[in-house]
Amino acid sequence: MNEKFNIKKILNMTTKEIIYSIILITIGCVIYSCGINGFIIPNKFATGGIAGVSIVVKYITHIPTGNTNFVLNTVLLIIGWHFLEKRTLIFTGYTLVVISICLNVVHPTPFVSDNILIPAVAGGILTGTGMGMVIIGNGTTAGSDIIAMIMKKYLGIGFAAGVMICDVLVMFFSCFVIGVEKMIVTTMLLFIATQVMAFLTEGLNRKKSIIIITDKPDEVADIILTDINRGVTVLKGYGYYTKEEKKVLYTVVNSYQIMTVQRQILHIDPKAFISIMDTYQVIGQGFTFFNPDNKNKDFFLR
Repeated sequence: MNEKFNIKKILNMTTKEIIYSIILITIGCVIYSCGINGFIIPNKFATGGIAGVSIVVKYITHIPTGNTNFVLNTVLLIIGWHFLEKRTLIFTGYTLVVISICLNVVHPTPFVSDNILIPAVAGGILTGTGMGMVIIGNGTTAGSDIIAMIMKKYLGIGFAAGVMICDVLVMFFSCFVIGVEKMIVTTMLLFIATQVMAFLTEGLNRKKSIIIITDKPDEVADIILTDINRGVTVLKGYGYYTKEEKKVLYTVVNSYQIMTVQRQILHIDPKAFISIMDTYQVIGQGFTFFNPDNKNKDFFLR
């Protein structure tokens, strides 16, 4: 019974890694809530995704943001649970509960300024930082992500395009509540939040090329193919020092997948040699929209 419900086995993580993820997600949720309750709501701004819907609902009905966020995201999580791996599902559920609680209980002193750009910049930095920490901690906020996954599967729309469509729709309807001026400022706020989040999770770069030399090439290649959902090329190598032939693995992943890849590889082979390089453009299946044979076309370089 204990073996069946061993959380470490389900997550494929050590106790230290689980605690680290929980701490990061929790701190990220608190910081995110400070941005929402301290800068965005007091200045009648909005944001994208389910959080944006929750904020607009609060403006209209005064229902607490956390309540709406929890209900809507729970529904989406139930609908899209099969799109997520077990680890992501568990951490997303945890993120959903914590962020909903934080949105209702974390209320810093509201910052209102005659210069609406100041709270917009601050709100963008805080929400971007919070979401970046959540992602680093293996969590997601569900919402637009799950909708985008569903759109990709059934409509053939790329994930990035799906998220953008969700955010644009939320922003469009928010305009009728907060006005055109606040919507324009909110667009800037979202841009700042996205850049901050990208900086934390990607380090300004979108793609990473990885060269792996390991004594367990087949196991490592399988985990990259199945868990990370990326292709692997096996090259023939020769260790000049050891005078032994080696299989060298080459793969390209999104930057936000780097930490997961490292953890998975080192879990299989702690002595593996891993070389990670910046890749500024990748053309080919899985990364670009120009692929006539791929029904699930990505609309943007991802």
